[in-house]
Amino acid sequence: MAKIAVILLNLGGPDKLESVKPFLFNLFSDKAIISLPNPFRFLLAKFIASRREKVAQEIYKKMGGKSSILEETIAQKNALEQKLSGAKDDYKIFISMRYWHPFSCEIIDDIKNYNPDEVLLLPLYPQYSSTTTGSSLKDFQKILSKNKIPSQVTSICCYPDDDKFIDSHISLLKAAIEKTTPPFRILFSAHGLPKKTIAKGDPYQFQIEKSVEKIVEKLAIDNLDHVICYQSRVGPLEWLEPATKDEIIRVAKENISVVIVPIAFVSEHSETLVELDIEYKKIAKENNIKNYIRVPTLSIQDYFIESLVDICINRKQGQTCSSSGKKICSENFSLCPFEV
Repeated sequence: MAKIAVILLNLGGPDKLESVKPFLFNLFSDKAIISLPNPFRFLLAKFIASRREKVAQEIYKKMGGKSSILEETIAQKNALEQKLSGAKDDYKIFISMRYWHPFSCEIIDDIKNYNPDEVLLLPLYPQYSSTTTGSSLKDFQKILSKNKIPSQVTSICCYPDDDKFIDSHISLLKAAIEKTTPPFRILFSAHGLPKKTIAKGDPYQFQIEKSVEKIVEKLAIDNLDHVICYQSRVGPLEWLEPATKDEIIRVAKENISVVIVPIAFVSEHSETLVELDIEYKKIAKENNIKNYIRVPTLSIQDYFIESLVDICINRKQGQTCSSSGKKICSENFSLCPFEV
């Protein structure tokens, strides 16, 4: 029986209002987010964290004074452990957050004590971006190397079209559709990225489109009215379009209902609980949208947890896509980390 340490990689979030500023500094001092060399990146991160602290604190006040992402990830860890309990190998699940506790350096001793034969890095970002998955993988691989852990290391870079991941979205989406009546439009809302990141060869937008394409195909509703859009824009750069907010206003002008699917989020946090459920819902109400329905994130939905189980059990050694091990991105995406 092999011992497999599965590391769930996620963004992290402040655990109290006083943590907001250092959390923001950690986020914006990441080279994957702001590519300036130091000390300019350090100084800019300090400036942004100070400038955005109060605004961000107001957001987290609406969530009870802290992020919900750690609790959500713990629930996913527990569900995954339960599903893997009958597997032929021994799996132990660890959580590593990128920008707030528990950091990779804080769990490395627990991994050492487990003494695994293999370390499996499993991001809770279904669609790969150099700014999310890429940053988390590099951070953890650096910690493993620094601590000279001799285990085999396997990295999962993405799973945007994994069958059970798609089935999980379909199950939740069907339940939401039953709550409304035609005509309606489905907005597949993903966290935005600057266009310059995509231009560098980041496959994120392509993989979002792959997820939506497969959901629509398997949903099998004739002439399904749907749009991919992007939320959470910050800063002066040009970001991916169309903006979710603009699409909600467009829906209102057409006098139809809206169903919003958080396509790139697998756990509830500020972008869903505040941005979608409060801010965008207010916009919908102000514009007299007949029906505003937000589909839940995948969280511990059975199909989603089963997709993670499949990835763990059917993993291919090295760095691969999903449980199939097949390359998803074309050669056009130079930032795709897939290793043949």
